[in-house]
Amino acid sequence: MRQILKSKRTILFLATVAFMLYGFGGMFMRLRHVFADPLEDMSFGWLVPVFSLYVLWTSRRELKESAGKPSVLGFLACLPCIAVALIGTRGLQLRLEQAGFVGLCISLPWAFYGWRVAKLCMFPAIYLLFTVPLATFLDVVTIHLRLLASGTAFAVLKGFGVEVAQHGTAIIAQGAHAFNIDVAEPCSGLRSLFALMALTAAYSWYTQPTWLRRIALFACSIPLAVLGNVVRILTICMCAAWGSADFAMGFYHDYSGYVIFIVAISLMVACGEVVGRFADSWNNSHGLRGVKLTKGENEGSAFRNLGCVRNLDTHTDLNGKQVRGPFVPGTAATEDAGNRTWLALATAVILAPIFVFQAMTPVSMIMSPPEFELPQKIAGCQTDGILFCTNEQCARSVLASRMGDGQANCPACGSELSSHSLGETKVLPADTKIIKRVYRMSEVQFIVSAVIGGQSKSSLHRPELCMPAQGYVMSNPCSFDVAGRPFHAIHLSGANSSPSVLAYTFFNQAGVRTASHTQRILIDTWDRSVHNRIDRWVMVTVNASVPMDSAGFDLMHEADRLQLEEFLARLSEVLP
Repeated sequence: MRQILKSKRTILFLATVAFMLYGFGGMFMRLRHVFADPLEDMSFGWLVPVFSLYVLWTSRRELKESAGKPSVLGFLACLPCIAVALIGTRGLQLRLEQAGFVGLCISLPWAFYGWRVAKLCMFPAIYLLFTVPLATFLDVVTIHLRLLASGTAFAVLKGFGVEVAQHGTAIIAQGAHAFNIDVAEPCSGLRSLFALMALTAAYSWYTQPTWLRRIALFACSIPLAVLGNVVRILTICMCAAWGSADFAMGFYHDYSGYVIFIVAISLMVACGEVVGRFADSWNNSHGLRGVKLTKGENEGSAFRNLGCVRNLDTHTDLNGKQVRGPFVPGTAATEDAGNRTWLALATAVILAPIFVFQAMTPVSMIMSPPEFELPQKIAGCQTDGILFCTNEQCARSVLASRMGDGQANCPACGSELSSHSLGETKVLPADTKIIKRVYRMSEVQFIVSAVIGGQSKSSLHRPELCMPAQGYVMSNPCSFDVAGRPFHAIHLSGANSSPSVLAYTFFNQAGVRTASHTQRILIDTWDRSVHNRIDRWVMVTVNASVPMDSAGFDLMHEADRLQLEEFLARLSEVLP
């Protein structure tokens, strides 16, 4: 009878898992595109679920012996995980979907087989978090890694007597070996950091017998990956300075990452040896000589092996009762397994339709973008267009009025000109639309940029994440309203430019106005999840500067603030 009940529960569990995989089918398809996206650089993500399944396979005997009766707490833990996953599926928030999936990989075994099985599933489930695309999400970390790599390269090259200049994340050299190397987001080292962390987590799981030693080795992966990327950027700059810029940015740039990664792996193995020796030394110094720690134990459990903590004649069984005698895995599990078979059936009956509903989420409706153009004329202002050189080594911006009749190429290098900068073309999705114009009011220059987002959420990002990469220091943020429209302003200062002010605001086709990036994300997620629509947000930025004045533009000066508010009021008249 017990065997029949156990078989029924296994069938219910496998059926529920099948429905779960069906419900997350859209997530798997989106992850396939993420792993193939060169901007995310997550090709290692394919191996992560393979390793998780391998861990479960090698633990199959422990899983079978630890199986207990179904748990109400496990079922309740499934509900918030499903809620998060549904919000992610409907809102096209891949990271929320993955968070819900990982939670279900723990709570679902808990619901069917008890907490001991859930504990064994915890590591392989959490390991799946290495498939979460965080490179574009952790931009605030990316910019600091880029500045660290470029700053180190600049300092070392200057120390060797190479005449170079640093402008944000770019290293620029003139002369016989001229080059312009910008440490872009893919070269920040964040992606190699995730890959090395995933590899170190797997390596430490099977080579270190205790959780403390695993965590210590895992922590070593972070400085190793950062150091490896800094060395890579430095060697690229050295190749460009003392050799050929084409070779440095071509062959060496493409293949140097593999060499650095191999060195990082070697250092990881060496760190594992150091951690092991340090742990052995600590054990010997604390009287644990001769005690062999098995997998899953920690140093504290060694005292229990020596009989220093509790009497091993008593233990807690799988049902939470104190019993006497040696622990025999699996005996308590089958004893009451049939008492809650109804709970396993209820869990399957309740969760399966939810997963089907998740799989049937309709395709979100893409709204039409707001119809507007930056005005050709604003009262009291002169206006001009901006063009950008498509040559990566030049990357100049040119005013349209300074182009000669019939001239369509860059006056500096002769390359083709575009309305989008090279960085915008490479990073932003293809359906992103950008409009730029320059306005002059008296001595003040206002560079206005309107970015109309596409279907992807990566079309828009906060200026705080890209301006430091261009060599600017941001300070004194403030918010204010002009003509009923909210703006957020930040002071900018750079080594090669006079102080200026950047003000920005967001709005969408539904008439929502905000100057908060967080509020915009929350509204967008709500509309995607609840209303099943993709809003078309627009970010308008205004850079106010006085090019011929070293004192620059400052909102602390009343005259400058009034002039900015006057221009924003006139600009707001033509914005939706």
